[in-house]
Amino acid sequence: MAGGKQTPRQKMINLMYLVFIAMLALNMGKEVLNAFGMMNERLGENTERTTERNEALMAGLAAKASEQPEKFAKPKENAQKIQELGDDLVSYIEKVKTDLKSNVTPDENGEYDYTTMDKADYLDQMFFRSGKITEEGQTLINKIDAYRKNVVGLIEDPTIRAEVEEKFSTEEIDVEGGKQPWLNYEFEGFPLIASLTKFSQMQADVRTTESEVLSALMQDQLISDASMKNYKAIVVADKSAFFSGENFSGKVVLARYDDTQTFDDVKVNGNKITTVENGQIVLDFPAGNIGEQKIAGEINFAEGDSTVTIPIEGSYAVIPKPNSAVISADKMNVVYRGVKNPMTISIPGVPTVNASAPGLTKTGSSSYVMDVTNVQAREVSIKVSGNLPSGESVSDSKKFRIKEIPRPVGVIGVKDGSDGIIRMPRNQVEISPIGATLPDFDFDLNLTVSGFKFQVTGKPAVQVNGNRLTGSAKAALAGAKRGATVQIFDIQAKIAGNSSYKLPKVAPLVIELTN
Repeated sequence: MAGGKQTPRQKMINLMYLVFIAMLALNMGKEVLNAFGMMNERLGENTERTTERNEALMAGLAAKASEQPEKFAKPKENAQKIQELGDDLVSYIEKVKTDLKSNVTPDENGEYDYTTMDKADYLDQMFFRSGKITEEGQTLINKIDAYRKNVVGLIEDPTIRAEVEEKFSTEEIDVEGGKQPWLNYEFEGFPLIASLTKFSQMQADVRTTESEVLSALMQDQLISDASMKNYKAIVVADKSAFFSGENFSGKVVLARYDDTQTFDDVKVNGNKITTVENGQIVLDFPAGNIGEQKIAGEINFAEGDSTVTIPIEGSYAVIPKPNSAVISADKMNVVYRGVKNPMTISIPGVPTVNASAPGLTKTGSSSYVMDVTNVQAREVSIKVSGNLPSGESVSDSKKFRIKEIPRPVGVIGVKDGSDGIIRMPRNQVEISPIGATLPDFDFDLNLTVSGFKFQVTGKPAVQVNGNRLTGSAKAALAGAKRGATVQIFDIQAKIAGNSSYKLPKVAPLVIELTN
């Protein structure tokens, strides 16, 4: 009956079908909204860590500027200006985010339900009116333009300058049928939580720019121009304590190790030292009586036309025979479920020890691995015993906290989602494998992916078995437009060789198509 007049019954059926489709789209959209919310939280956490790292780098640069103003005063001044420009833009964006979130009521714990943040009208009313950009919208553009222009003018590194130009560009965007203003392309018509996530991404980009600039300044100036006058001699004992009657053995080294370092004159405890190996001053003298012993002296060497003197200050303890075990984790002071934790267990002066604990296995003379995957408690105690050369027995025990493996993040190709939205061309998304990784985790674990869900914004999610897009997922991807967002979530990952351990839920991937 194509082209014919529809009956009232047919019209009713068509209307009901449209309502059904809209309800499906609404339900599927909640998963996308939650994904944006989780991404927004992670971006905020990463921005805080980057800000802390930047403050530490800035403090180091300030210290060098105080010591050598002729070399570091100008870099410090430029770094401060870039930091101030970043603070201004980040603060303005934070105010915009606060104004937008004021339209949504949080729960009693101050947390937001991301599924309710699907409206676009809050931001649209702020930035757009009667088809034109509002004063507030233009202010945002002006803020970004000013930041980009001023920061680029302070950066000498061409690579970083190009990155800033690209990240903070407000030029019109090429779209099907012509060009679209940047503000409209990025924010008009998007759900509130998606826009908040984009603002958080922009704040993260600001702090990343600061970090790259500070790192470049420190690398170019701090490392190459640091004077030997700022170094300190450190006494490194071969062991932390010595028996009565033993000789003290150790080395004196500088804070920056250099195996070619030589010295004109070295005195320790009133005696001239002549033995130098691989840039290290070798010490060998009687340890002395039981108790704390001091080491004092000086190192003299020529620097330019003058002689630089560095004082030597240190101490060590001479103790009686040992009566306690030394237990140390080779990786950390906790043990993790799901992995084999390497341990070193020994008692000073005792050649052979016996160690026992749930999941503990000996692998060498003093090497062990601990697998607490099946231990239900929140801590584990390691008991150690042995015999001194005299035949006297000694024993000790130590407790270690048991922690779960942290939450993995999704990976597509070689890019992970820890830094926010990933921008990729369509063909790369189609062929790239999906994986999972554990950023900043001390163990190198191989995670395997057996399946995931793939969703193009506005379309139903597709279940994928394996670690690459299947036919149905590729078909959904083919229908997505440039600039569309796709999400990869419910990633099923396991530890290779230990499938029994249940990992935390993998953080999803949010990808913006660039073509």
